[in-house]
Amino acid sequence: MDIAVLGSEDFVLGFRLAGIKRVYSTAQKDYEQNIIKLLEDSSIGILAVDSSDLEGLSTMARKKAMESIAPVVVPVGKGEGDLREKVKRAIGVDLYKTESG
Repeated sequence: MDIAVLGSEDFVLGFRLAGIKRVYSTAQKDYEQNIIKLLEDSSIGILAVDSSDLEGLSTMARKKAMESIAPVVVPVGKGEGDLREKVKRAIGVDLYKTESG
């Protein structure tokens, strides 16, 4: 399964430079249509998106994105909580949890 990234040209640039091959630059007006299309792509395991772009989605599309299991949608950016919660949501396991707590 692949890692994919969806967002504005500015958002996806860093991922492209990091070597992510499935990078999709989109205008805000086409964002909802493109995210729905990528959520239906069974070859994508993780879909990274800009957290601020999720706010512009309809309630139904946002719910579909955030509850998606394959691919797992990982919001990146301000206001999305800490790294621990992102990792836990992405892989389903709290890697930071110790036996004592």
